[in-house]
Amino acid sequence: MAISCNPTQKEGFSSETAVSLDLDAIRKRGYLNALVDNNSISYFIYKGRPMGYEYELLQLLAKDLNVGLKIKVTNGVESAIDQLNRGEGDIIAFPMTINKPRKERVSFTRPLFNTYQVLVQRKPDNWRKLNDDQINAGVIRTPAELGGKDVYVIKGTSHEIRMHNLSEEIGSDILIHQDTITAESESLIRKVSAGEIDYTVADHTMAQVNAAYYPNLDVNTVLSVPQQIAWGVRKNSSVLLETLDQWLGKIKKEPTFMVIYNRYFKSPRTSLLRMKSDYFSYGSNRLSPYDDLIKAGATELQWDWRLLAAVVYQESKFNPNGESWAGARGLMQLMPETAKRFGAHNLNDPKESLHAGVRYLKYLDKYWTKSVPDSVQRLKFILASYNAGLSHILDAKKLLLKYGKDKDVTRWDDNVQVYLLKKSESKFYRDPVVTAGYCKCEEPVNYIQDVFDRFEEYKTHIKDDLFDENAIRSAVTSN
Repeated sequence: MAISCNPTQKEGFSSETAVSLDLDAIRKRGYLNALVDNNSISYFIYKGRPMGYEYELLQLLAKDLNVGLKIKVTNGVESAIDQLNRGEGDIIAFPMTINKPRKERVSFTRPLFNTYQVLVQRKPDNWRKLNDDQINAGVIRTPAELGGKDVYVIKGTSHEIRMHNLSEEIGSDILIHQDTITAESESLIRKVSAGEIDYTVADHTMAQVNAAYYPNLDVNTVLSVPQQIAWGVRKNSSVLLETLDQWLGKIKKEPTFMVIYNRYFKSPRTSLLRMKSDYFSYGSNRLSPYDDLIKAGATELQWDWRLLAAVVYQESKFNPNGESWAGARGLMQLMPETAKRFGAHNLNDPKESLHAGVRYLKYLDKYWTKSVPDSVQRLKFILASYNAGLSHILDAKKLLLKYGKDKDVTRWDDNVQVYLLKKSESKFYRDPVVTAGYCKCEEPVNYIQDVFDRFEEYKTHIKDDLFDENAIRSAVTSN
């Protein structure tokens, strides 16, 4: 739909908050719910690892608040504000421009940085053979030239507002086309590069990163004055807002802040390497060179392959030559005696390591199926046993039966887990029922949570696609 009039009040969005949940309640709950944008800067998976400008800052924020962090990916600022006010998130961690309409519905933090809006357009077809003056002559360089041109923007964004205001300023109608309010923030940039549309608008930080990946794009025509970028919270979350502002004031003075900013906005070569990688979630559906082996193993286990991938990453970060301080080696970080028991002789061979690791997980699954009927609880017993060894988990069960008020040994959470943690205390690891002795068992407890968290991140970014059975067969049988 092309329009050239001033934007009206957006339908379907309310400035009212449906919930009242401030920082004390968030701390009591134990985690911060963050809404993040679906783009190649804020939050993504690269070589199995979650990364992103907003993601790294949120990790530091959660640590400072002493809470966990849960990420929810959403599309579109307006939708995110609605989700925020319904209580589906506590903070919008978007590269969000401060403007008056949004101030009616959300409280902004102090600015993170400044940006400005630019026109995204294609260079002339033969741009590689042209000098700068010739390229400038073949593109739009002044806002007045946009009169009568078709410009595509996502509905409800600051870019749409700017195009309406600019149309008034130049005294000529810009033909503004609204894309869906839930479109990905970079989708229109890709369409310009592909020749599907001629013009869109973007913040210069986002535009510069994308221009490194799409070299046929020109992003040098400025369309606005500098604008402030900030995060947002519900208008009734005054304590959270005050705390966020204090934290931002502190973190912005530390070198870490600029290191993170430069990593995502000032390192075009690094950004280009990421965006061209087969293991960048925004452009592919792969996590590692071993995905087909992992998928074959997951099929054998009857697991979601992304769950097994989360285990492999947690063990070795997909490094087949990794070795732990204790001597565990390979993709699945098996000890030599365990590897040999389950069929691996060369621990640095990815196929042998995956095969033995899967056989070990199958063994543990069969063992715990006899006594733990709930599949989620059983998975926690399996992961704990894989990480710490079966004998330590059996000791925790015996301690629970001896000392616990709730003696439900089929539940990991708040039951067996509690007594596994107690195995670092002499009273418990010296107890006569204990056979495996001392255990610094925070590691397996954290291991389970890390695997579950990474699995959720992989599910957000990586599709559970139908894989190529021939590729799997080839991966399994190749030398």
